[in-house]
Amino acid sequence: MALQKIGTAAIIVIATVGLVLTVAAAGVLTSSQTVRTAGTLSSVQTSVNVGVYANSSCTQNASFIDWGTLKPGDTTTQTVWVKNAGTANTTLSMATNNWLPTNASQWISLTWNQEGTVLAPNQVVQATLTLTVSPSISSSITSFSFDIQITGTG
Repeated sequence: MALQKIGTAAIIVIATVGLVLTVAAAGVLTSSQTVRTAGTLSSVQTSVNVGVYANSSCTQNASFIDWGTLKPGDTTTQTVWVKNAGTANTTLSMATNNWLPTNASQWISLTWNQEGTVLAPNQVVQATLTLTVSPSISSSITSFSFDIQITGTG
């Protein structure tokens, strides 16, 4: 029986040593290779480019608007088309400047229906410009001019 215990113990020892040697051999047989990589990043080119046109096909730039002859209290409208000719979405806004006479903006106002509109690239929107003359406009103002600035922010 003692001989049997020694045989069983020997088998366990031999199996354990075999297992340890197998794990060790597996570590010795491992191989790896490092591969370096590189690349270049180009920035995404986006642009904002708003055009204002006199026609819906956007072939005639709106370079001048004649409001005609107006009386105190009158309101009149003009239609233009705004196109996003850029590559990024753009949010529209409008401002006026360079008023002549400089105090005309106290009695004449311009609004439009596209403030805050977001245009996708190549999208066109029809815009209505509304000019309002105050009924109490100064009689010293007999003519006026100003610039309209339509801006796209992307």
